[in-house]
Amino acid sequence: MTKDINDKIKLPRTAKGKKPQYFADPTIDKLLSMVLALMGELSVTRDRLDTVENLIEKHGLFKIDEIENYEIPETVNQKRTERRSAYIARVLKTVQDELDALTQKDSGENSPLED
Repeated sequence: MTKDINDKIKLPRTAKGKKPQYFADPTIDKLLSMVLALMGELSVTRDRLDTVENLIEKHGLFKIDEIENYEIPETVNQKRTERRSAYIARVLKTVQDELDALTQKDSGENSPLED
């Protein structure tokens, strides 16, 4: 029963404390973080695409030319746009977190990085 409740409730995850710094220039750390996020996203995408291609071949579902000539319906386009926006937000999370911290600092609020 607890598992069902936990599956339905999605709390935002926010790291507390300072982020570790690996390079002398913190900008390099941020860039590395974004590259690693992209690597994870691309790896999952490639695995899923490989699965789809294998299933297509196994079941003879359609010809590959159909992919090249596919016209995207508006509902599919909207869904892709939303997914793309969420993806960009994940990739740029490090930059956004810093902007948020700077905004809080400028407005006099306590930043989670300062706790």
